[in-house]
Amino acid sequence: MDKVSVARVVAARCDWMEARGLPSWRGAADDLVAQCENLEGDVWVLDDAAAGVIGQTVVQEVGPPFGWTDAERAEPALYLSGSVTDPAARALRPGSLIAWWAVDLAARQGVPWVRRHAQVPQVAAYDQAQGFDLVREEQRTHARLWMLARKAERLDLSRWFGPGFSQGTPVPLGPA
Repeated sequence: MDKVSVARVVAARCDWMEARGLPSWRGAADDLVAQCENLEGDVWVLDDAAAGVIGQTVVQEVGPPFGWTDAERAEPALYLSGSVTDPAARALRPGSLIAWWAVDLAARQGVPWVRRHAQVPQVAAYDQAQGFDLVREEQRTHARLWMLARKAERLDLSRWFGPGFSQGTPVPLGPA
């Protein structure tokens, strides 16, 4: 995966957040970019033929140890985290596309749920606009979290994922 492109997306998102007075991910930027080297194959990018990489997310089968009940954690689910998109590609709706793709992916895999959490109310509202339901809010030591879930379902994404889009995951890096 092109770490330079992912770093560009992360920097653009940090600039966008800071310009709006939102908490920035700049302190975590290196960690977000380092996900490109994740050997688990759970990092996905949204790559547009014209715009290049416009989004990245992590899709895992095990969620965080917080925010979900034991019964919820026992249910099969895909968990989205670390999602970051290029604000310059807003017209392409990369955040929505990533979420909808995950909902469809879960359905294709026979997994009943897609879950995610948000750390600011604006992102929780955005996730709800994509069809995720607010399950609960949880106060952690230093942060408030919004836990969201959506039932998996097959979605017709052909309008969005035409020939100009591809999905990909990083390949293991070769020897240095």
